[in-house]
Amino acid sequence: MRAVLVGIQDERVALGLKNRLKPSMKPLEFWFEFASTYSYVAAMRIEGLCRKAGVELFWKPFLLGPIFALQGWNDSHFNLNERRGNYMWRDLERLTAKFGLPWRRPSRFPRPTTNPARVAAAFSHEPWTGDFVRRVFVANFGEDREIGEADVVGELLADVGRPEPVLREALEGERRRCLRANTDRAIALGIFGAPNCLVGDELFWGEEALEDALAWAVRTDPGANQEGS
Repeated sequence: MRAVLVGIQDERVALGLKNRLKPSMKPLEFWFEFASTYSYVAAMRIEGLCRKAGVELFWKPFLLGPIFALQGWNDSHFNLNERRGNYMWRDLERLTAKFGLPWRRPSRFPRPTTNPARVAAAFSHEPWTGDFVRRVFVANFGEDREIGEADVVGELLADVGRPEPVLREALEGERRRCLRANTDRAIALGIFGAPNCLVGDELFWGEEALEDALAWAVRTDPGANQEGS
């Protein structure tokens, strides 16, 4: 697990993230849920893909529970529909093997994710946010840990070098409202599942849509058409 995170950090330094971003391109908002299996695969890939494309990335954690309730569901649709759930678990085995990601089917699905999501929402613009997001996902789907517990979240923050006050501010301070604001906006955007990429007004749903979202971000670069003309 640490090798995965360290490798991503080393790649970021080597490529020089800030120097590769092209301000004329539309940024990409990555909307995700820590309980979502496909968000796991997408979250482990999205920062590297954005970096290579020169597209600015914004992390947007939210909660699926209120969105599922709007659709009349009291559980994940993967639990409500056995056939769909069986396919998803096998698909995750394939995808994690394909991308070299840690995988251990969680003994509890879906897990409560409010606490880590509050941290990610409260500190979404920090340089360490991506490392924290990936660490939480690996803890959930690679280590089968109870990521909703505050003590576990504190340990995961420590793993990425963040002190305890970060957790306290996210769970008890003014920033705890950021997650609710994100969830409300997700509803307003018409989001119905996870993960999603938002580029301008265009919404792309699903792990398999990452490349399409990035292609759209590059396509909306005002200078792209000029260079190709």
